Order: sequence, then structure tokens, then C-alpha cells
Amino acid sequence: MSEVLEILKYTIPAIIVLIATVIIVKQTVKNDQSRRNYEIISKNQQMVTPVRLQAYERLTLLLERVSPESLIMRVSKPNMTAKQLQSEVLSSIRSEFDHNISQQIYVTPQVWEIIKNSRAKIIQLVNSAASRVKPNEPAINLSKIILEDLMVQEKSPTSLALDALKKEVKHLY
Repeated sequence: MSEVLEILKYTIPAIIVLIATVIIVKQTVKNDQSRRNYEIISKNQQMVTPVRLQAYERLTLLLERVSPESLIMRVSKPNMTAKQLQSEVLSSIRSEFDHNISQQIYVTPQVWEIIKNSRAKIIQLVNSAASRVKPNEPAINLSKIILEDLMVQEKSPTSLALDALKKEVKHLY
């Protein structure tokens, strides 16, 4: 019996030291892994943030370029008919949107949906105005109707989308 007690006298402290060592090593490894994860996330943020900001800038530019006022000034030409203006405006909207479609990966799905809705509302505005003029009328008549319809709205579709973009950028910082 005394031999068993003698063995226990040495093994119990050794087991306690072993358990304490295992716990300390596990905690050290866990802390080290947490630190590495934080460093990785930090480096990713440093790389992604400038790209995200650039995406917000490009989407802002997209919205400015597809705003009806801007479109009309940019695509309207002398002696253009209403039908030609409608076609040019819709083509320009499609082109601008297609050119910037990849930017959606840098914004939240909600903001991207607002941008898509803005585009749809502008297209609807243009088509609605075009349905109230004859295709052969001068483009200036269609321009006036589009701008009048836009002024009736409380806030333009592009302004709403720009507000959402700005809000999201402020939320980032």
C-alpha cells in the first residue's frame, strides 16, 4: 500500500503539471491564432477599402451620368426627333449601367437594388414621356416633357440612389 501512495505522490503532481501545461499551450495557440486572424483581416481591409471607395465613386458617376438632365444635355443633337432621342437616352443608360455592373460586388445588396430601381424608374420616365409625343416631333418636345415629369417628382430617382450610396459610405467610416 505504501508503494502505491509513493507512486501517487509523484504522479498526481506530474498529472496536474501536465494538465496545466496543456491548458496554457491551448490558450497560447488560441491567442496566436486570433492575432493572426486579426492581422489577415486588417491587411484585407487595407487592400479592399480603397477599391470599395473607388466603386462608390464609379457608382456615383454612373448615377450622375444617367440622370435625365445629364442624359438629355449629353445625347441631344440638333434636328433630332423624339424617337431618336428616346433611343439614344435608353442606349446611353444601358451602356453606362453595363459598364459599371461589376461594381455591385463592393456595395450592399440593398444599395445595388436601389441603383437598379433608379435605372428602371428613369427608363420608365423616358418611355412614359415618349408615349405622349409623336415619334417625328422635335427632340426638344420630349426633353421638355421628361424634365417636367422629373420636376413633379418629390426627389429624382438618381438623388434617392445617391443618398443611399452616401449613407453607406458614411456607415463604413
